[in-house]
Amino acid sequence: MPSADLKASRPLSPHLQIYRWAPTMVVSIAHRITGVALYFGTLLLAWWLIAAASGPKYFRFVNGLASSWIGLIVLFGFSWALIHHALGGVRHLIWDTGRGMGKPARDQLAIANIIGSVALTILLWIIGLLVW
Repeated sequence: MPSADLKASRPLSPHLQIYRWAPTMVVSIAHRITGVALYFGTLLLAWWLIAAASGPKYFRFVNGLASSWIGLIVLFGFSWALIHHALGGVRHLIWDTGRGMGKPARDQLAIANIIGSVALTILLWIIGLLVW
């Protein structure tokens, strides 16, 4: 049986309260979350396509849900998740070439990923709304 003194002197397991949040840490967590969001968003996209193949009445129903204000928020989030996840893949591709591995470059790529995904999503929606 371990003594109480021995147990108290063991190091703590690292967790989020110990680490100082870095841009790469935020982008890494966001990359995982957007991966899960893309899974569910793809299910919604498949539902929309199935509705389109099922006939005009069911398609109008699903399209009405997608074009509601809640549906537009979901679509905006899905498009941001897709762009953010894709830019994260580009960031990893850059790392695969051996570039951007120093601390300043890692942080700059992470910040560029965040800013770029937000800017490209807004630009995509502005163009989409102008065309619509």
